[in-house]
Amino acid sequence: MQTGLKITAFAAALAATFGSAYAVGGAMDPAVAEKAPSHQDGHGAKKAVEKGAAEKSAGKVPELPGGLQISQGGYTLDLDTPRVEAGEPAELRFAVVDEDSSRKVTAFRREHDKELHLIVASSDLTTYRHLHPERAADGTWSTPVELPEAGGYRVFADFTPDVKNAEGVTLGADLAVSGDARPEALPEAERTVTVDGYEVTLDGALRPGAGSELKLEVEKDGKPVTDLQPYLGAYGHLVALRAGDLAYLHVHPNGEPGDGRTKPGPEVSFTATAPSEGAYRLFLDFQHDGKVRTAAFTVHAGGAAAGESVPENEESAEHGH
Repeated sequence: MQTGLKITAFAAALAATFGSAYAVGGAMDPAVAEKAPSHQDGHGAKKAVEKGAAEKSAGKVPELPGGLQISQGGYTLDLDTPRVEAGEPAELRFAVVDEDSSRKVTAFRREHDKELHLIVASSDLTTYRHLHPERAADGTWSTPVELPEAGGYRVFADFTPDVKNAEGVTLGADLAVSGDARPEALPEAERTVTVDGYEVTLDGALRPGAGSELKLEVEKDGKPVTDLQPYLGAYGHLVALRAGDLAYLHVHPNGEPGDGRTKPGPEVSFTATAPSEGAYRLFLDFQHDGKVRTAAFTVHAGGAAAGESVPENEESAEHGH
């Protein structure tokens, strides 16, 4: 692809490359095609959430990756800001809508210190933002944002409705960033990355369909960092996105501050399960000296472990060559 393409050309390329993946995600989501059934008691969407949780527990419904659907379990992500300008300050506004009542949701469970986590990532996975929007009394969320590069982006709202038996939901919507689009190749897999003077090393492999441990060790100036500060209720916050369709995997840490066994570094441990084979981008947020930093890794689920090379034929398949 030539550089300097306009956003319309970039969008067309994205559609050609990723269209089949998004189509599969939409096809498997009945909520995209039709609304949740209406109930006279006014709690149809809530019952849908409870029923879905029960069916999944019984093994009747396969668990789909998060973020592929704009509607799920009776809830819809209504993104009021579908387009912003590259490099310009903007405000993202959105709401989570209860499909049964058509009203904005105002009751959320607080998890990891927040009612809702908002993630914005570019389609080439080179730009990542973990934002903390504020909710107005009417259920409208808003947050300032400035995205450096033009192109296609995905907005993820990660939340749990404050409803009995409800489970966490991750909804996704497309965001266009206007300007000259210069999409980049997925960064190479590396065992150690450097961010703002910190070296973060990844140990472990992401496995498709099976839980595996990922350990990330933080160092600065060649010395282990043993005084990480809690961020969102943990010493680390990890998000994984699948290359191509940007399927979302929110990973929780093993242990938390104050539990009597989890140390404030240098190692932060997570357990993760990849929904399929393929390339993923991991984003680790950690806090030290009062500042949050993000270390990003490329890993190949079902392929090489962190720091190992990927066979040439396998790497070519993952990047569509």
